[in-house]
Amino acid sequence: MKDSKGRTIDYMRISITDRCNLRCQYCMPEDVPSMSHEEVLRFEEILRLCRLAGQLGIRKFKVTGGEPLVRKGALSFLKDLKALPFTEQVTLTTNGILLKDIVPELKSIGIDGINVSLDTLRKDTFQQITRRDYLPQVLDGIFASQEAGIKTKINSVLMHGINDGEFFDLIHLARDYQVDVRFIEIMPIGYGSKYQGYNREKLLALLSEHYPYYTQELSTRGNGPASYIHIPGFKGCIGFIDAIHGKFCSSCNRVRLTSDGILKLCLYYQNGVSLRELLRSGASDEELLSVMQKAVERKPTEHQFHQSAQEGQPELRQMSQIGG
Repeated sequence: MKDSKGRTIDYMRISITDRCNLRCQYCMPEDVPSMSHEEVLRFEEILRLCRLAGQLGIRKFKVTGGEPLVRKGALSFLKDLKALPFTEQVTLTTNGILLKDIVPELKSIGIDGINVSLDTLRKDTFQQITRRDYLPQVLDGIFASQEAGIKTKINSVLMHGINDGEFFDLIHLARDYQVDVRFIEIMPIGYGSKYQGYNREKLLALLSEHYPYYTQELSTRGNGPASYIHIPGFKGCIGFIDAIHGKFCSSCNRVRLTSDGILKLCLYYQNGVSLRELLRSGASDEELLSVMQKAVERKPTEHQFHQSAQEGQPELRQMSQIGG
C-alpha cells in the first residue's frame, strides 16, 4: 500500500491499552486518566482491523500500550495476530516488568522481537523517572528474553540532568549481552516537552571519545527508522532514533492504531480516523477497507515538531494514549 507521496506503508503500531504499571515522568504521570473499558477496542475488533490492514499491504505489526502486558488476554491476542494470513512479523514493546515469566510462551508463539524500555541502571534514578521500584524485574525480563534467543532491543531516552551520565553504562549492555541498545530522542509530546534530550550527533561525539573505531551497521535490524553502529568486541549494536534532528518522514512506512480505535497517520497531528464507530455501527469489510485506504493516502508529508504550538498542531494526548 502506498500513500500519495509514494511511500510504502507496510507497518502498523497497535496500542492495545492506555494503562501502565509505571508512571514515567515524560510519558504518563499519576494524574493521566485511563480510558473506560467501553472505549477500548475489543481484541476481536483489533484483529478484524489487522486482517483488513493485511489486505491493504500491512505485513508487520508492533504491539504497544501503555504497557501491553497488563491487559488480560494479551498473549492470546499476540498468537492470533501472528496467525493472520498476511502477517509476516509481530513484535512487542514492553517496560519489561511482567516479561520474565512469559518469555517461554512468547517464544512458543514465535514472537519476532521484543523491545524493552529502560532509561537507567540505577535504582534511585529508576524510581525518580518511573515513580516505581521495578528495576530488578525489568533487568530479569531483558536477560530472560535474550537468553531465550528472542531478538531483544533496549530503548533508552536520555534526558539532561537526569540520566545522561549513564550513557556508557547503557551501551555496555550491548557489549556484554546479545541485545541492541537504542537511544531515542525525546518527543515533544505532552509531558515530554518539558525535558531536554539528546540526538544522534551529540551522542556519537560523546561515544567517539571512548570508541573511535566504531563502524556503521549496514544489516537490517528492524522495521523502523533507527540507524545503527557496531563497536568492535560488542555482542550487540547501538542504535539512534532522532525524529526531530534526524527527520526521517520521507521514508516513514508506518501508521498507528490507538487503543480506542483511532487510525493515526503521524504522531504530530491531532487528526486521525475513528474506526471504532464504524466497527460498532455494522460497517462492512469493504466500507472499512475504503476508509482505511483513503486515510493512508492522506498521510501527511512530514511532522512539524520543530514549530511552536502556536504555529502547528500539537498532539493533545499523552504518549501513553497514542502508543508510541
